[in-house]
Amino acid sequence: MASPMSANTFLAALKNEGLTVVQVGDWKQHNRNSKGAWGPMHGVMIHHTVTKGSEATVRICREGHPSLPGPLCHGVITKDGRVHLVGYGRANHAGLGDDDVLRAVIAEKALPHDNEANTDGNRHFFGFECENMGDGRDPWPAVQLEAIEKAAAAVCRHYGWTERSVIGHLEWQPGKIDPKGFTMASMRKRIGDRLK
Repeated sequence: MASPMSANTFLAALKNEGLTVVQVGDWKQHNRNSKGAWGPMHGVMIHHTVTKGSEATVRICREGHPSLPGPLCHGVITKDGRVHLVGYGRANHAGLGDDDVLRAVIAEKALPHDNEANTDGNRHFFGFECENMGDGRDPWPAVQLEAIEKAAAAVCRHYGWTERSVIGHLEWQPGKIDPKGFTMASMRKRIGDRLK
């Protein structure tokens, strides 16, 4: 059973993977832990933000909005490849998803089709929101894709997980499309190569 690593260990893992990290405000204490447990940890979830502009994107992911309070992830990966840490602990990013998918992630097996929303993902996944409109036309700069790869690999390396512990929001919750513009299969291949 994988307990959440400390915030300082998380920060060090990202830096050790070669990432440029920006610490935003009181990110180490900014969480939704009052709403439920955080952990055991089972994987990493990748999202797109449907926003434009790094500053606004980071602010929204840190603060959230009236119907969904922040933090909305742990790290925001902007188009310039930087990782902005906005929260640590339970974050409003995964929502309810498919228990069969969670079992596959834990077993590091091929993912089944997500057809239920019956399991609390905020408890079990590290979340990275990636600055992109998610319309299939907004480009994904090479430096940003590399940062996604490195951020996911950093967490997997800490826990001894393979790339199969990394999923997209669209693989977790029916009706979600993120991330759009690259495939999770291609991203998992990159992460697997990096972990080797």
